[in-house]
Amino acid sequence: MNPNLAALAYLVAGVLFILALRGLSSPVTSRQGNRNGIIGMIIAVVTTLLVTGVSDPLTWGLIIAGLAIGGLIGATIARRIAMTAMPQLVAAFHSLVGMAAVLVAAAAFYSPEAFHIGAPGAIFSQSLVEMSLGVAIGAITFSGSVIAFAKLNGNMSGAPILLPMRHLLNLLIALSIVGLIVYFVMAQAPWIFWAITILAFIFGVTLIIPIGGADMPVVISMLNSYSGWAAAALGFTLENTALIITGALVGSSGAILSYIMCAGMNRSFISVIAGGFGGETAAAGGPAETRPVKQGSAEDAAFIMKNAGSVIVVPGYGMAVAQAQHALREMAEKLKHEGVKVSYAIHPVAGRMPGHMNVLLAEANVPYDEVFELEDINSQFAQADVAYVIGANDVTNPSAKTNPQSPIYGMPVLDVEKAKTVLFVKRGMGSGYAGIENELFFRDNTMMLFADAKKMTEEIVKALG
Repeated sequence: MNPNLAALAYLVAGVLFILALRGLSSPVTSRQGNRNGIIGMIIAVVTTLLVTGVSDPLTWGLIIAGLAIGGLIGATIARRIAMTAMPQLVAAFHSLVGMAAVLVAAAAFYSPEAFHIGAPGAIFSQSLVEMSLGVAIGAITFSGSVIAFAKLNGNMSGAPILLPMRHLLNLLIALSIVGLIVYFVMAQAPWIFWAITILAFIFGVTLIIPIGGADMPVVISMLNSYSGWAAAALGFTLENTALIITGALVGSSGAILSYIMCAGMNRSFISVIAGGFGGETAAAGGPAETRPVKQGSAEDAAFIMKNAGSVIVVPGYGMAVAQAQHALREMAEKLKHEGVKVSYAIHPVAGRMPGHMNVLLAEANVPYDEVFELEDINSQFAQADVAYVIGANDVTNPSAKTNPQSPIYGMPVLDVEKAKTVLFVKRGMGSGYAGIENELFFRDNTMMLFADAKKMTEEIVKALG
């Protein structure tokens, strides 16, 4: 393929990837964003295959078989995966990207001629640096993503697992990796390459294992960023413009999103990416409260909402677990039929991954113009008659604004307590990810609806007639 034509094709693919990210920033344009990303990836893959100049039928057979098998597995998973399992699916996919980076780096090290980066024992220094960074970041991404998957999927405790002297351990591992990379550039010995890889695998575990469930949305975004940087580093080794552009886009956008989410959770960005530094304090909680709460039934909730002028729905992970989004939309339609204004308030870190609640509501065909982010709707709670909180906890806790001793103090939360009535759907009085009691439970204007989120919402729908 003509190099100029290939460069143009990669440029078009890069533009489509940028448009994909732009489209995915809003539910309204997300489908078009996905289409742009798919078209861009097809162009990039086809161009790469043509650039390589593969002519051997066996090689083409292996490539086509790999694409077919991978595509079939991906399509099957996409059709069968439950929305509640989406966070761990994303973590699993990140692990595959990390392992791909490790394998490509290994292939480049053992067959440098095929990658035009020198000969065995005489690989270009620049390529060795790129290769080392790719394999190190890829290995960290793989093992870190596996730990994140295990925590999210319930295969291991979601609570922070605090290793003795973990910060010193992480520092020593990081310095050892840097030192080995320098030595690798000079010596090019296989054992150094694999030492870097093994240490990076260990580093991914020690970085992610101390991070608790409350910080999982940031971890998912952070690992996404790591996978991008690993791809970008190997893009230089492979001299693949599309891989460099795509990796840089994923890496930078993931890093920016992680920073925004840390700000939304009142977490230190440096602390989280350094392996939950200070996580002992954030995870600390106090003794459970025994104060009485006001309890209600589905009939009570239906009566209150039917006679309200406006209702703001606040979804959380409890809604996702119960798969209550469809029942919620049905309830909203009945309320709107009664002349009640219904809107949805989304906290940036509600759920277990960025945009979790938006995706669930979109799945239930909730109109996009009824869904608002925290900064756009917080001022409206004071004028709302009812705030219907369905499975959200820490993101509605007034302690974040009133109690300097609270682990979540300073975290921006939804001002649901300002509504005339708060209907709080929850299975019990358990705490959220932060491990602290929600002060909202005990407010005079709060009515607790103890039940499964879907079952309670369906009962409210029946009571509404």
